[in-house]
Amino acid sequence: MSNRILWSIVGILAILGGVFALANPFAASLAATAIAGWMFLIMGVLQIFAAFRLPGAGAKIWTILLGLLALYLGITILGHPLRGMIALTTMVAILFLAGGISKIILAFSMEDRQFFWVMILAGIASLALGIIIFANWPLSAATSLGILLGIELLSNGVTALILAFSRDSEEAAA
Repeated sequence: MSNRILWSIVGILAILGGVFALANPFAASLAATAIAGWMFLIMGVLQIFAAFRLPGAGAKIWTILLGLLALYLGITILGHPLRGMIALTTMVAILFLAGGISKIILAFSMEDRQFFWVMILAGIASLALGIIIFANWPLSAATSLGILLGIELLSNGVTALILAFSRDSEEAAA
């Protein structure tokens, strides 16, 4: 199977997943929450196992504590998916707000003013997303993660299709 076919399959599946996520944002939000819970569980277990390979008691203790925290988060999110969804949505909104503020500060501190307005607009967009999520609270907690997942899947799908039909794909196969 050529790279072009593989990238096309990945792109089409990602676009279909994005459409499904946007059509069913609550289900997609639950799926994203479950994935996050499982990732915390897996990270916690791996971190605890990795801790026993570290030299020094201090590093072992901190790594085990962080692993136990990840395990706790995973179990809590999977045990209470709606609460987990609310917590994850809150964190995403806070990250949007912090990222927006950081981008705006960075724009004003850049010496090269060529991309000043692009950076300001990116910061304003991030701030707006955070404000929109908090302005529609708690309803936004039920759908925000699913909408963001859908947009990301659509973006990844389009990117994969672009890679499939670009010259770079042909050159990589040669």
